[in-house]
Amino acid sequence: MQLQFVGCGDAFGSGGRFNTCFHVTGTRTNFLIDCGASSLIALKGLGIALNEIQAILVTHFHADHFGGLPFFMLESQFFSKRTQPLVVAGPPGLKDWYLRVMETSFPGSSKTKQKFDLELRELKPGEETEVAGVTVTPHLVKHGQPDGPFFALRIRAEDRVVTYTGDTEWTDALIPAAKDADLFVAEAYFRDKAVPLHLDLATLENHLPEIGAKKVVLTHMSDDMLKQVDELAYETAEDGKVVAF
Repeated sequence: MQLQFVGCGDAFGSGGRFNTCFHVTGTRTNFLIDCGASSLIALKGLGIALNEIQAILVTHFHADHFGGLPFFMLESQFFSKRTQPLVVAGPPGLKDWYLRVMETSFPGSSKTKQKFDLELRELKPGEETEVAGVTVTPHLVKHGQPDGPFFALRIRAEDRVVTYTGDTEWTDALIPAAKDADLFVAEAYFRDKAVPLHLDLATLENHLPEIGAKKVVLTHMSDDMLKQVDELAYETAEDGKVVAF
């Protein structure tokens, strides 16, 4: 299994990085975790075959994690000529948010009939759900209101587990979400500065022993954090980076 960081940046282009979007592939597995506003550009820049992506798993509806859906959908319809089914799965409210993001970006686009089957699946916190051949368990995290709920995702794909925190301040829900994961992709917006709604490395570090993940990679870093990456004892994400797990 491998995860490629299509984009690992925050909402504000820190470090010139693309918005959050991860591409996970294996022998039978091919899906995205999040699809931020700049993701289609980044996907094409990396030469990723869009029509082979089976699902898009969404952590929350902020534009840097969800705003790329209209571009992905219309490109699939009119340029890639997609015919294979696609599942978009995310928090409760997904169906309404999908209509809102499509209509905000391209008025009338939500009424366009795709030439492929599209399923919008709303996930329930704490409930395992099979999506495109992988098992997804969402855990509620804390990223504020409005526009929740917000998920961390624990995903079992083939014989591996990958967990992504999404955007969140520390919550004990991250412990079962990431427990013994083969790969734990964790937000580390600041190094030592604790702020509401986002995770800092110092707080995360205190809990890593009880999480026990086999590999930890830090993502969604602010400019302040990016200035310190060479001093960190942890692997960090970069746009285009591939991590095997």
